[in-house]
Amino acid sequence: MNNRLRGLGIVLGLLGLAFVVAGGFAFFKVQEGTTSLQAFSAAQGVELSYNDDGQLVDRGETAGADAIMALLTDDWGYPVVSGELDPNDPLVNTASEYMFQMATVAYHTLHGTQTIVLDEDVEYKGELFAAGTYEFAVDGRYWNDFDREHPIEGPARGQAWTGVAHALIAELGVGTVTASALQLGLGLAALFAGVGGAFLLTGAGLVWATRPEKAVVPVFRPAAEAI
Repeated sequence: MNNRLRGLGIVLGLLGLAFVVAGGFAFFKVQEGTTSLQAFSAAQGVELSYNDDGQLVDRGETAGADAIMALLTDDWGYPVVSGELDPNDPLVNTASEYMFQMATVAYHTLHGTQTIVLDEDVEYKGELFAAGTYEFAVDGRYWNDFDREHPIEGPARGQAWTGVAHALIAELGVGTVTASALQLGLGLAALFAGVGGAFLLTGAGLVWATRPEKAVVPVFRPAAEAI
């Protein structure tokens, strides 16, 4: 029985070692990804804005940043991690920072005003739009919320949701996913290392518990002489 338990302990130890090695490899790859993401963020140089009190601001106002945060957390339901918004490190390089910057682009697109010029009168669904200049408020419309055939809404959609706006949102989305994947990878690395450590400890304990006992040699002492 002891030999079987000892063998099991050795197997557990080897499995634990394999898990520890896997955890180390995963951690190494996560560090590579983190370094690459940091270099990419630094190359772009996009930073969030904070005031002297360490509060997020947009165009110099905390109210603007609060509105953007409401869009991000309330409308989009994103779980912002406050610790990732660091006024001492304003560079956009964490998942929450990428998402806030994405929400900034979307917010200003959603709440912008577009100038549409009609060169001639246009009738649409029984309504006449005379030639002239129109100010069209996007008013929270996303790309699919516009009437593309409308003489005012149709052109306004292309002016508001430009290719640049879509590209920025897509790029920031990639940054968010990358940062989140790196966090997940770090968690998996820790999990592998923890499981490996538990296996190693259990295996070592079994080997130690089943070690051969040393033979005890009785020592005979002559009886004390009677006084």
